Amino acid sequence: MTQRRQIKLAAYLVGTGMHVASWRLPQAPVDASHDIDYYRDLVRTAERGKFDIAFLADSLAINEQSHPNILNRFEPITLISALAGSSSKIGLVATASTSYIEPYNLARLFMSTDHISKGRVGWNIVTTRDLSGNTARNFNAEEHLDHSFRYERAEEFLEVVRGLWDSWEDDAFVQDKESGRFFDRDKLHRIQHQGRFFSVEGPLNIGRSPQGHPVLVQAGNSESGQNFSSKVGEVIFSIKYNIEDAQSFYRSYKAKVAEAGRNPDDVYVLQGISPIIGRTEEEAREKQKRLESLITEETGIGFLSDYFKSVDFTGYTLDHRANELGLGQLDEGKSDYKKHQLVIARENPTLRQVYSLLTGSFSGDGFVGTPEKIADTLERWFTEGAADGFMLMSPVLPDGLEDFVDRVVPLLQRRGLFREEYEGSTLREHIGLPVPPNRFARSE
Repeated sequence: MTQRRQIKLAAYLVGTGMHVASWRLPQAPVDASHDIDYYRDLVRTAERGKFDIAFLADSLAINEQSHPNILNRFEPITLISALAGSSSKIGLVATASTSYIEPYNLARLFMSTDHISKGRVGWNIVTTRDLSGNTARNFNAEEHLDHSFRYERAEEFLEVVRGLWDSWEDDAFVQDKESGRFFDRDKLHRIQHQGRFFSVEGPLNIGRSPQGHPVLVQAGNSESGQNFSSKVGEVIFSIKYNIEDAQSFYRSYKAKVAEAGRNPDDVYVLQGISPIIGRTEEEAREKQKRLESLITEETGIGFLSDYFKSVDFTGYTLDHRANELGLGQLDEGKSDYKKHQLVIARENPTLRQVYSLLTGSFSGDGFVGTPEKIADTLERWFTEGAADGFMLMSPVLPDGLEDFVDRVVPLLQRRGLFREEYEGSTLREHIGLPVPPNRFARSE
C-alpha cells in the first residue's frame, strides 16, 4: 500500500526570532542568539513536534544595519555539533558558503558533524550575498565575487566535496585485528581533481556517514541559483507570499529538476512561512501590531536606505507607502527584491511592511490568525501543488515555535498530513531521501 504524501517541516532558528524587534519584547531573553542552552531548548521543542529539520543560517559579515539576532551569534557548524547531543531524531542543517572556505575543509567539517549526529546533518549551500558590503574584506580580498561567477565556482566546489565524501567505500574499514589489516586499499579513492577553480588530491580523512553524506539544502531564488540547485539540491527553500506565486515556482522548479535528469520526487520544495498565531483572529492581529510598533524609525529607514541605495528616504517615515517612492518599479538587481517586487507593486505596503517582507518576518494575511486558519492555509498550499512542506520562520522565538508545535501540528496530524512519529534515525530516512551511492564503488 502506497504511503500517503505528508508535509515536511523545518524550523528556522535565529535568536529571538525573525522579526527585527522580537528582542525588544519583555519576555525575550536578550542573549538568546549566543546561549547554547536556549538553542538546545529550541531544538528539543522542534523535535517534540516531529520536525524534519532544525535550520541554522549564517552571515560572514555584519554592519550597523544588520538584524540584532545576527550581530552576536554562533558559527552554525559548531552549533549543530553541540546540538547533536541534545537531540536524537531531528535533522540539523547548517549554512556554509562555497565562496569563503576550501572544499577539503568544508567536506571534513560536515562529514565530522554527520558522524557526531549519527547521520542527521544537512548542508545549506550558499554562495554568499554581500549585504554588509564588507564580506570580501573579511577574507583578505578586495571585491566580492560576481553573482553568476559564484555559481560557476560553486558547481565545481560541490563536485570536489562530494568526491571527497566518497573517498572511502562503506565497507572500506575492515579493522581485522588478527591479520593487522585496518582498511581495504582497493576501497580507498583519491579524487585527484584538477579543475578551473580547484586542485584537490584527496582522500578525505573520514569515511562516509550512516546516511552516506549530508543532505544538500539550497535556497537560490535567482535563475543561476535555481539552475545550480536543480542539479544538486535535495531540499529547496523558497519564500512566496501567495499560493499562485508558490504554485508557479513549484511547477517551474520541478521541471528544472526533471530537465537536469533527476527525479522531481526526490527533491522537496519548502516554502518559508512566518505565522503569527493567536487563540482568536483578534489576538493574532494584536500580536502583529505589537511587533510592528517596536520597529524604530532609525532601524527601518536605516535598513531600507542601505538596501535601496538609489532611493532617497529623507523625510519619509515607516508609515509612508512604497509607491510614494516607486519601490515597486525599481530596476533593482537583487534576487530577493525581485521575488517581492510584484507584491510591493500590487499591494503598495507601508515602508514598515516592506521592511518586514525583505527581512523575512511577514508571510501575508493567510498566516496571521488562529491555529485552524494556519492549518487550513498549509493544507491548501500542500495539496494544491505549492509546496512539499514549510520552513517555519517564527517572527518570535521561542513563543512562535511553541505555538506551532502545540496548536498547529496536532491539527495537521489529525488530518493525516503530518507524521506522529519519526520514520527512521537518519535525516534521509525520516525525510524520505535515498542514500547516495558511492561514485567509486563497483556495482554488483
